[in-house]
Amino acid sequence: MGFRENLKSELAYQDMLVKELAQTTGISRHTLDNYLNVRERMPTADVAVKIAQALGVSVEYLVLGEENKQENPSFSAEIRVLVQNYKQLSENDRKMIVAIMQLYKNQKRKN
Repeated sequence: MGFRENLKSELAYQDMLVKELAQTTGISRHTLDNYLNVRERMPTADVAVKIAQALGVSVEYLVLGEENKQENPSFSAEIRVLVQNYKQLSENDRKMIVAIMQLYKNQKRKN
């Protein structure tokens, strides 16, 4: 698969809208739509980096559909989605999630 297909797939997997990706990256929705809908359209390297960072994946993954495990150890797709969801929370919500996780961890130690 190419950039277009991999970007579509990752957006679907992360349940992220193009509008959300546009807000996160500062790239216009129109430009992102072009990358998603025009077969031959590829972003410049700096734009591809912004997109990859916002999605928590490597540019190599978006272009080739695979990671170079030796150079770029990556988190599983499940962890990337969790991190992306965490980033979208407010500071107070993040603190609450961390507190809940700590309580859970402490409870598991007691058992």
